[in-house]
Amino acid sequence: MKKFIILFIVLILFGVTLVFHGKIVNFIVDHFSEMNKKPTVLENNKYAANNNYSYVKLTDNFFPKNKQDIMNIYYTVINSGMTDFIFYCDKSYDDCLEDVNYISNNQKMLSYINNFVPVYNSFKNIETEFDSLGKVNIHISHNYTKSEIKEIDEKLDYIIESVVKDNDTDKEKIKAIHDYIINNTKYDKDRSDNNVDKYKSDTAYGALIQGYSICGGYADSVKLLLDHYNIPNFKVSSENHIWNVVKLNDKWLHLDLTWDDPVTNTGENVLEYNYFLITNEELEKLEQEQHKYDLDVYKELEKAN
Repeated sequence: MKKFIILFIVLILFGVTLVFHGKIVNFIVDHFSEMNKKPTVLENNKYAANNNYSYVKLTDNFFPKNKQDIMNIYYTVINSGMTDFIFYCDKSYDDCLEDVNYISNNQKMLSYINNFVPVYNSFKNIETEFDSLGKVNIHISHNYTKSEIKEIDEKLDYIIESVVKDNDTDKEKIKAIHDYIINNTKYDKDRSDNNVDKYKSDTAYGALIQGYSICGGYADSVKLLLDHYNIPNFKVSSENHIWNVVKLNDKWLHLDLTWDDPVTNTGENVLEYNYFLITNEELEKLEQEQHKYDLDVYKELEKAN
């Protein structure tokens, strides 16, 4: 009798298993896959900043539930200086992988994020891989090598010790930075006009070490020094230009060294102040095409008047 009861129970369990096989398998897979989802531990290097902006914010949530969460993860990881990072989609976020795919292939959006991170942690290239279980792997190639950083830091030390005075006001420090970089850098017209890559002029290495720069090199050089003096700042980009904005006396102002270092027909070096700490209104009066930026990205500049 006992054997019959045991056999009967086994048959019932077997039947239930057959009927609910798919659900049981899914439950087991989901349960154990969730247990194994461990994002990479975030490690900030010495260059990482602690800044939040309207567009992106630092986060410790690596199970995103919406598109903004994903953007914040990218910002946090790039800001940290790490080269590889794994995060996972939250199981309730149905469109997660679709949004990851959109963001990871949106170069404009990634460039916007790059404008808010420290210069030495900025990326040259980002590769993103993901699987059907919601595992997302980011691989970052950085803009600056260790040897380049070493050379640039030596030049920054010289500027800090010999060019900028300790008792200067923030505005005086910004002017000293502005003047030194322009007086010691030439605009790389060959690169901008003919795509001749003789110098690394899109980086601070080109501007500060090689003496040739395009807008990216000017902007990175300025940001490195502003960050050293803890003067709030970030980079702003339009379709084909990039410059700096600075917070001075609780007011955001534009600072564009590229346009204050014009190319002349005679080859004469010129230092101008047309784009030195100016408001939105002043910028619009001077130029509206190459300085046309997205206020949805740079909402802080709504108050730059």
